[in-house]
Amino acid sequence: MRGIPRISRSLLVGVTALLTAGALAVPASAGPRSDTGVRTVGAAAREKVAEFWTPARMRAAEPLDLLSVSGHRGSAPAKGARATVPATAADAGILAFPYGGGAWTGGGAVVNTAGRVFFTYQGRTASCSGNAVTSANKSTVITAGHCVKLDGAWHTNWVFVPGYHDGQSPYGRWTASKTLSTPQWTASEDINYDIGAAVVAPLNGQSLTDVVGGQGLAFNTGYNLRMYSFGFPAASPYDGEKFIYCSGTTNRDFLLSSDHGMTCNMTGGSSGGPWFTQFNESTGTGLLSSVNSFKYNFFPNRMYGPYFGADAQNLYQAAQSS
Repeated sequence: MRGIPRISRSLLVGVTALLTAGALAVPASAGPRSDTGVRTVGAAAREKVAEFWTPARMRAAEPLDLLSVSGHRGSAPAKGARATVPATAADAGILAFPYGGGAWTGGGAVVNTAGRVFFTYQGRTASCSGNAVTSANKSTVITAGHCVKLDGAWHTNWVFVPGYHDGQSPYGRWTASKTLSTPQWTASEDINYDIGAAVVAPLNGQSLTDVVGGQGLAFNTGYNLRMYSFGFPAASPYDGEKFIYCSGTTNRDFLLSSDHGMTCNMTGGSSGGPWFTQFNESTGTGLLSSVNSFKYNFFPNRMYGPYFGADAQNLYQAAQSS
């Protein structure tokens, strides 16, 4: 690491014995290497992706396996004026109390806008989480940076399945025409900027948010906030089939990042799931202000999400204008 002692930290990508700390080889089949911040997928490739993700493959997909990673503090996220992008029906939020993680039974918009993300990583089928957001192109999904690109390679066969349950795709499987990440994650996988986005192609002549709706966003919100986190954890004790949430007052990480921290026991597969401020339990709407990103090995019940500053806002603008 740069400037701090080497320390293991576990990304929310599963904890197994398949990989150990250190450099990981990325085979050519894992996808093209690029530092442009954008991966584009052609129409013919998207058709193959849609056929690839059968219910059986989705059930069999595993959370990304990464036992421990050495990283660096990097630069703190750039701050600016607070900005919000409202959802169509965003409301003032209900106070959240500390919650370790449980099945979401509240219904509302979030059960449609949130979903599982599936892709191929190092030749394996894998999963994360994501959320559809209000956007000019009506086709933007926000997730974690490591859910679109990891170890220098962009993931392939990328698809978003909103409202996923039991191997089913109630609103269809939406294939990415582009996947994007922040410049800092693209260049050096700086944990402070672990934010990704996808622009999905129309399905059956319709755009994503015309079908499932979209959540608003907020940038430069500050710290110590009441927030709700959602995702589809797939590593033990979860199996990826349930929609899980945590809630509570967040604080700023005092160790290796400038991220938000929350008490939460979600596991691998929840990466990229949305963190909301001003979340209303009755309507299931809020302002997306971070995403599930990583955990420290020594804080297994504490989860962290990147601060949405100027670079997160620029990523969102790049995605929605694509």
